[in-house]
Amino acid sequence: MTTEAEGYDHFHDECGVFGVFNHPEAANLTYLGLYAQQHRGQESAGIVSTDGHNFNTHRGIGLVADIFKKSEIKALVGKHSIGHVRYSTSGESGLRNCQPFSYEYAHGGIAMCHNGNIVNAPELRSELEQRGSIFQSTSDTEVLIHLVARSNATSMKERLAEAVDKLYGGFSLLVLGEERLVGIRDRHGIRPLVLGQIDDAWVLASETCAFDLIGATFVRDIEPGEMVVIDNNGIESIALFPPSKPNFCVFEYIYFARPDSTLEGVNVYQSRYQIGVELAKEAPAEADLVIPVPDSGVPPAMGYAEATGIPFQMGLIRNHYVGRTFIEPKQSIRNFGVKLKLNPNRKLIEGKRVVLVDDSIVRGTTSRKIVEMVRAAGAKEIHMRISSPPTKHSCFYGVDTPDANELMANKMSVDEMCQAIGADSLAFVSFDGLYRAVGKPSEMHCDACFSGNYPVPVEKKRSPQMSLLRIHNRGS
Repeated sequence: MTTEAEGYDHFHDECGVFGVFNHPEAANLTYLGLYAQQHRGQESAGIVSTDGHNFNTHRGIGLVADIFKKSEIKALVGKHSIGHVRYSTSGESGLRNCQPFSYEYAHGGIAMCHNGNIVNAPELRSELEQRGSIFQSTSDTEVLIHLVARSNATSMKERLAEAVDKLYGGFSLLVLGEERLVGIRDRHGIRPLVLGQIDDAWVLASETCAFDLIGATFVRDIEPGEMVVIDNNGIESIALFPPSKPNFCVFEYIYFARPDSTLEGVNVYQSRYQIGVELAKEAPAEADLVIPVPDSGVPPAMGYAEATGIPFQMGLIRNHYVGRTFIEPKQSIRNFGVKLKLNPNRKLIEGKRVVLVDDSIVRGTTSRKIVEMVRAAGAKEIHMRISSPPTKHSCFYGVDTPDANELMANKMSVDEMCQAIGADSLAFVSFDGLYRAVGKPSEMHCDACFSGNYPVPVEKKRSPQMSLLRIHNRGS
């Protein structure tokens, strides 16, 4: 029997994008940019490059370092390149959905990749199919390619603008033409996209940590609803929509982004640390140790420990080398799936009152198993502290979440949740505490998974992006 190593029922990362224009080692830089953003997707990866005439593609299932060897990178010739790491939120797993996609159409070669979710993609796809379009994948991205190909506009940027005007959702998009690189961010700025520079080349990425690895300089965030067109004449910025209130995904600060990234002017590590400080003010506990659930629980646990004066200890040790599946012993081992990733340090925990700090509770299965493990290691008391508000609603903008009726906080009060996971106390950071920590008002963010306030209207039904979570978490 196999068990999913990712039976850890936290939200899954979405996807990451990276692009380079006008660098002799474009494909190699793209490989490194994807490597730095591996946390955003571990299912598949791909790179497309062009020398201005031909498009070269290599895509595969698995991690970046396993897919790309020296020979594959060498074959990706050209000074322009885009790449993608994927965790499927819309469309099934498999090679046919690996991005970037590349095509030849009436106006030449084109390649695309995106991070996020186009909520009206099913309707657009149905309309296109009725008009004769044939699809090779089940990904949102291919819908956009068809819209661009069918446009009667005279230039690439006009065709893209016309196509993007039909899209609703949260997404960041990279488009590679024969002699240009285009970056587009959704009108609400839900998903991140940043611009950088290295030597005479321009780079685009989901996160600034990708720039750090290649030695690029961060220039700025792409604005909500902005399209940047990079070609041999430089950069052109085009506002695709009238200015509107941004709604950047606040969960990027809580969990998705790498701690060393800075997005929308906010350092991710610092925001997580400050959430821990706010949690300590709002929900103190009499305890002997503060223990994070690694890795995203580490900065808030440090902030909580600093604010309370309770010693911080790595009482849970994470195994970073767990694959997607594992052979489970015939003799059942209690909490086997979680134990693949985490193991309590009994010598630190035994006889202690501990504060466990984690980033979220989704279904509650993992939290319950972690509490059981720590209790079995001899903890006298366990006080759970969560660095996000209760997750009560599904995400429709590119984050793999279960249906709302499967979310523990949607069905139970905090006291009932505490009893269900077996903790002595349970507390979540408040909305006010969260936004004090981030340093920006709630009005500038999307927090629909907590509040139910969706910046882009969605139908309250099962989204195609969510159906896969059952498969990935069948061990939980």
